[in-house]
Amino acid sequence: MKKIIGGGILILLVVYALPHLSWGRITIQPSEIITVTGEATKKQDNQIASFTAGVESVKDTKEAAVAEVNTKMTDLQTAIKNFGIESKDIKTQNISTYQDQGVYPMMQGTTSKKTNQWHVNNSIEITLRDTTKSTALNDLLNASGANNVNGPNFRVDDTNMAANSADLLAAAVKNATEKATTMAKAGNRSLGKMMSVNENGGGAVYPIAFAMAKDSVGGGSASVEPGTSTVSKSVTVVFELK
Repeated sequence: MKKIIGGGILILLVVYALPHLSWGRITIQPSEIITVTGEATKKQDNQIASFTAGVESVKDTKEAAVAEVNTKMTDLQTAIKNFGIESKDIKTQNISTYQDQGVYPMMQGTTSKKTNQWHVNNSIEITLRDTTKSTALNDLLNASGANNVNGPNFRVDDTNMAANSADLLAAAVKNATEKATTMAKAGNRSLGKMMSVNENGGGAVYPIAFAMAKDSVGGGSASVEPGTSTVSKSVTVVFELK
């Protein structure tokens, strides 16, 4: 036991007696990196058109207003389904019922009149998956009992966007690599390994407005062109510099 203690004391004395003995030092330097953003875009034909159609009724009683709206909306939805639109592509957008509580001036020189009329609104959104029928559906809606019609608004089919996502992402990464290579060469450096890749949000879609023109003689159906949308992907890539 005394030998063990004595040996330990001897080691401590040796270490203390050699304070300037150096065993070297290891330093880990952070890698030099370059961060770039890559982008890729593609024009895509629009495959879907959406319309909104609504009915508004103003009556002295709520029951009368509701009855008129319900009748016209039932006829409208029947006509749309007969046109070929499936139930899954008809969605209620808004329903509202309210009563006027205001006082409105009559003609100049007369007294004001208080109105308690009821306003009832019902509107639906219609998805058309065959854009070649856009003009025909637009005519049908405008000839119906709907007194508030909007559309068509064209867009890319979501399933088509998903099919293009992989190609667009690969193109965006390639674009980032080309940018990083150019920047590295400008600084007399070379590009090392790719350290990280992050997609910047979801794929953006920029629709291009459709064309619409009347017959030269006036009236008639509107000529509608679906046009295209620009689909894009963006990524942020970090590379090591050599």
